[in-house]
Amino acid sequence: MLKHPKRLAGMAGLAASLLLSAACGAGAGAPADIDLGSGPAKSGTIKKDALSGLNMTFVSYGGAYQEGQQKAAVDPFAQESGAKILQDGPTDYAKIKAQVDSSNVTWDVIDSDSIWAEAQCGKLLQPLDYSIIDKSKVPEGLATQCSVPAMQYGMVLVYNKNKFGANPPTGWKDFFDTAKFPGKRGISGNPGDSAPGPFEGALIADGVAPDKLYPLDVDRATKKLQSIRPNLVFWKTGAESQQLLESGEVDMAMMWSGRAYAAVKNGAPYEVTFDQWMPIMDSLAVPKNAKNPKASMALINYYLGAQQQAKLTELTSYSPINTDAKPNLDAKAQSFLTTRPDAAQKALKIDSKWWAEHQTEMIEKWSAWLGG
Repeated sequence: MLKHPKRLAGMAGLAASLLLSAACGAGAGAPADIDLGSGPAKSGTIKKDALSGLNMTFVSYGGAYQEGQQKAAVDPFAQESGAKILQDGPTDYAKIKAQVDSSNVTWDVIDSDSIWAEAQCGKLLQPLDYSIIDKSKVPEGLATQCSVPAMQYGMVLVYNKNKFGANPPTGWKDFFDTAKFPGKRGISGNPGDSAPGPFEGALIADGVAPDKLYPLDVDRATKKLQSIRPNLVFWKTGAESQQLLESGEVDMAMMWSGRAYAAVKNGAPYEVTFDQWMPIMDSLAVPKNAKNPKASMALINYYLGAQQQAKLTELTSYSPINTDAKPNLDAKAQSFLTTRPDAAQKALKIDSKWWAEHQTEMIEKWSAWLGG
């Protein structure tokens, strides 16, 4: 699997926008009626040449992740369907809003943060057509009215096995126990990226039961975080978190599973524990008033196929969200997949609906604590 620059959970106005003048023609030449064939939808399939003559635009976060999406699903879909698909990015929420507000939507399928997608259902995003999209192989509860998962990863606890190998930390309580587990801890210092992670970890460490996390008690969480602040080393990008491991600057870290794998693959002497890890997803969605909604649904349906998902995992460090996907990975890479049954059963249950309702407020509070 490739190392890749993990995008930060985007907020309106935070992502830099690439202007793609060619996208202005998206939708030109669209057939009057699209025939996707008869019978129930089956993920990973598209009727041959069903979209011949149609222009579409797929939007994601760039880097090796979007390259993987293109190779695993978007280009093969174009070849099968006959559509011409332009690539744009990075995903920019302000730009999506401007397109929808002006009724000039030039993006057809977008990859976004799942919490933002939850919050924008029926506002900037339209409901998905599940007569075209087959979600039967998507784990229960991950497909929503307006979005499906694009992939999965997680916020995990990693530790230096040379230092703690004989007595390793097993959860967030240990991450906050600097007496039993002395040393520096890496943690996100990005003011626009608070969910999920530090607040949940701090509350679990302070004794809150996993099923009583929400609504998050921010005052209690920040007090717990403050108790270990002298031991914290803040990272702002995935690349920085990975470098903290490769340089040995921290003894533990709360970080993205893909970046942890990349560091270990490069020789960093760290192990990951999946106890109490926090699932995170990107989502695929269709902007409200998109010019080619039926074709957009067909692209999402194709993307969800087992073969496409397996290939995406092989090209990136993200876990597949089709339960039939069987990526060809070595043992170490397999051990970092969050969708393994033995890892999935240890995950904290993240309330994405609560986060969607409170995301802006929580980012403000997280930023305030970081600045304090």
